[in-house]
Amino acid sequence: MRKAFVAIAAFLVALTIMLGLYHPFLWWTFIFTGPFVILGVYDLYQPKHSIVRNYPVFGRLRYFMEELRPKVYQYFVESDTNGTPYSRLNRSLIYQRAKKDNDTIPFGTQLNVYDNGYEWLSHSIAAISHHELNLDPRVLVGGPDCKKPYSASIYNISAMSFGSLSQNAILALNGGAKMGNFAHNTGEGGISDYHRQPGGDLIWQIGTGYFGCRNADGTFNYEAYSERAKTDQVKMIEIKLSQGAKPGHGGMLPAKKVTPEVARIRLVPEGKDVLSPPAHSAFNTPIGLLEFVKKLRDLSDGKPVGFKLCIGRKSEFYAICKAMIETGIYPDFITVDGGEGGTGAAPQEFSNSVGMPLREGVAFVYDVLNGFDLKKHIKIIASGKVATGFDLVKNISLGADMCNAARGMMFALGCIQALECNSNTCPTGVATQDQSLMKGLVVEDKTVRVKNFHNLTVASAVELLGAAGLRETSQLSRAYINRRVSPSVMQTYLESFPYIPAGSLLQTPYPTRFELGMALSSSKSFAPTDYKVSAIDYAHANPYGDAMHD
Repeated sequence: MRKAFVAIAAFLVALTIMLGLYHPFLWWTFIFTGPFVILGVYDLYQPKHSIVRNYPVFGRLRYFMEELRPKVYQYFVESDTNGTPYSRLNRSLIYQRAKKDNDTIPFGTQLNVYDNGYEWLSHSIAAISHHELNLDPRVLVGGPDCKKPYSASIYNISAMSFGSLSQNAILALNGGAKMGNFAHNTGEGGISDYHRQPGGDLIWQIGTGYFGCRNADGTFNYEAYSERAKTDQVKMIEIKLSQGAKPGHGGMLPAKKVTPEVARIRLVPEGKDVLSPPAHSAFNTPIGLLEFVKKLRDLSDGKPVGFKLCIGRKSEFYAICKAMIETGIYPDFITVDGGEGGTGAAPQEFSNSVGMPLREGVAFVYDVLNGFDLKKHIKIIASGKVATGFDLVKNISLGADMCNAARGMMFALGCIQALECNSNTCPTGVATQDQSLMKGLVVEDKTVRVKNFHNLTVASAVELLGAAGLRETSQLSRAYINRRVSPSVMQTYLESFPYIPAGSLLQTPYPTRFELGMALSSSKSFAPTDYKVSAIDYAHANPYGDAMHD
């Protein structure tokens, strides 16, 4: 192709010269042939791209096709059920509910009910009409030391920071929360003016960068925290230990994004790189975490304080629960983020290969809390790909009290899954700081859509409750959800994730599958014993069990 290009280029140059000499007004043809030849010559000698070097000019079509590929695939190739991360079926449902369009489907399910992983709800002959049920179920969040418990919806907006999302997106989300009477998590970027303006209830998330409550050196600023936490709009405070998109990974906000506005909101220096470390500096032990929870609750005048995590080392969660027993300090809630979660940019390895998925995470957290007889004090929030009424019902049946959604709410704003969240080129103005793109998101219209999506999704979950013959979400259990695990085997969640008795981790013998975690964990440290467990460790964990049994 290199030789062919040289021949074509020589021909075009010769043709242009001949035409120009014969008819001087034809020199204008160089406007077309000149850039082609110049670009091709550059491509021949540039050292970085082999395809372009071997196929001058024409090789550049590869990048154009790669740019078009996600759009072509989404609109012309993928079926209604195989799109990722969200299928067209689910995206369409969200759009329809947001716009209050017809959300029913004709001609039966498009899902293959005989595929492994297919799930369904056990309905009842004694079903209850949803007209008899409460279409706005609430959960009271607040443990024994909480002075200002919060009555929360069972479905709320998950953590998405201003900066990751545009100001118009934040305004619409919070406005929808205000109209629909549900809560909006700020994300770790702090409380912006756009969170405050509509007046919707806020869950203030505090990450490792302590944005909005930090000193100049990045340490926690208790005075700044107290000032913001006491405002009426802040209903709950969430300490982010890790998130499903990139658990165990910090981040850096580059200097060019630290505008005067961002600097003011986050309490960071303008125009300088800002580090968000992978771990907290305010505590480094399970007991330290709980003391931090208590201090933040006291400084907020008794508002609910909890923490968010994606489960990694199970021993760390055992250690936190042991610290609760020893100190008598309980978080008011725990948000469990699934490894499948994530709205913004994250390294591929972290998104794909780090962190426990939500279903297993919620079941594990519930079982351990119940085993330590702590669940009665603590609410569980499930976060990670929750977009339908059935998603709500599934997670609540596993042990969650309520759920959060991020991407579902983004779809309600008009997100088309263009997969450009990390490039500042979001075509719908949701995940960008480009003012020209942001104008495409009309706040007044999208505010109503967020409210509609929330209300109709909760209503669909209530209808499912009625179909199962239940009146309250608290009546759901793992026995109500079924899952195909092989062509001929179906299991309920109860069979896949069997309950353990309340208080069974407070005395030996422990349930067998919890022995290793109990042996590895200590309230004094997050670190396990390098997963090397001796017979003595096992004997300490369960003196009645086989020392070599896991």
